[in-house]
Amino acid sequence: MFDREKWGEVFESIGKNKLRAALTGISVFTGIFMLIILLGLGKGLRNGFEYGFRNQNVNTIHVRGGTTLRPWKGLPPNRRVTLENADMAALRLGVRELEHSSGEYWLWRGESVLNNGERYGNYTIQGIEPAYFHVESQIIEAGRYINEPDQIEGRKVIVIANDAREKLFGAEDPLHHWIQVNGIPFEVVGVYRFEQTQGQNQRSKVFIPLSTAQRVFGAYTAIDEFHFTLGHATLDESKRAVSRVKSILAARHNFDPSDERAIWVENSLENYTMFSGVFMAISTFVWVMGIGTIIAGIMGVSNIMLIVVQERTREIGVRKALGATPRSVMGQVMMEALIVTSAAGYGGLLLGLGSLEAIARLLPGGPMFRQPEVDISIAIQALILLIITGTLAGLMPARRAARIRPIEALRDE
Repeated sequence: MFDREKWGEVFESIGKNKLRAALTGISVFTGIFMLIILLGLGKGLRNGFEYGFRNQNVNTIHVRGGTTLRPWKGLPPNRRVTLENADMAALRLGVRELEHSSGEYWLWRGESVLNNGERYGNYTIQGIEPAYFHVESQIIEAGRYINEPDQIEGRKVIVIANDAREKLFGAEDPLHHWIQVNGIPFEVVGVYRFEQTQGQNQRSKVFIPLSTAQRVFGAYTAIDEFHFTLGHATLDESKRAVSRVKSILAARHNFDPSDERAIWVENSLENYTMFSGVFMAISTFVWVMGIGTIIAGIMGVSNIMLIVVQERTREIGVRKALGATPRSVMGQVMMEALIVTSAAGYGGLLLGLGSLEAIARLLPGGPMFRQPEVDISIAIQALILLIITGTLAGLMPARRAARIRPIEALRDE
């Protein structure tokens, strides 16, 4: 039952001892504030990591030619390994975990000039196969992606990004218009969404069929990189697929399969798993630190309430001499702990959330850190837990207060 007189006494006690109440609450305030900040920063790191993989299929293997480091079967070192269409065919037959695959050829190894009449722009051009859509999950805003007929017939078609559309066409619809790619006409068949990382000057890539890139721009059968996805393969299965790739290409190009510089292989799943483990460790560390801070706050509440009881020994003795029961004395001490803990915890929660919002506004989102935030349900649960434990922290001082004998208290100086 709500006892207005008892609550009035509690608030009066807190009002008379503002400094003591503030010192009691500051430890709780700091505990919940630090927990919110640490959780938010940890989430910001994870958001940045996941943003870096936003358009990539996590379970993907990327293969690129390199230069041999070791001599092999009478052949000298420092031989260049160039991947070709025949290598792609061999890998598609020999790697049973392979799901979707695409070769890739980079035109002029850098930015090329695209123009629509008097409008110009420099973009990186990639010759790819239709399955590349499964390697990089692009969002098509208009038209379509490179398809099988484009690749088989070597059509001069191109898929551009929204930034290239604005640069070359303005408000005009680019679909089925012809643009010049280093002086060669290509028909725009699709526009995909390109999101530039804030604070970084990036340009999008544009895509043409691999067969067209090889034939029109003189690559013949060469490719720069081969990509394939592994579906739901496990990490061990992806490692076996990498081993199989090295064996097949080593046999075709006569190099030592253990020569790590002959070909370059990136296992995205292995990288993703490694980084996920790092962020799991960071998350665990954040929780340990946050809980440790809260426990320190709770211990602070208990210690200060013990001091409060010690200081109010004479007052408590007088109250008991006038008829106060041990239960009412205990209740008053615990209610004071409840009020101070709740107010300080709520204040720490609000300041923590506000600080995270300020950090999110001040720091541009990037691949390392992005949108620090905290799950509000977790924050509220932490606050409730803190209030309960903080109140319980007042139990021991309250029991000590209840055991005070009036006659001894009245002798206390």
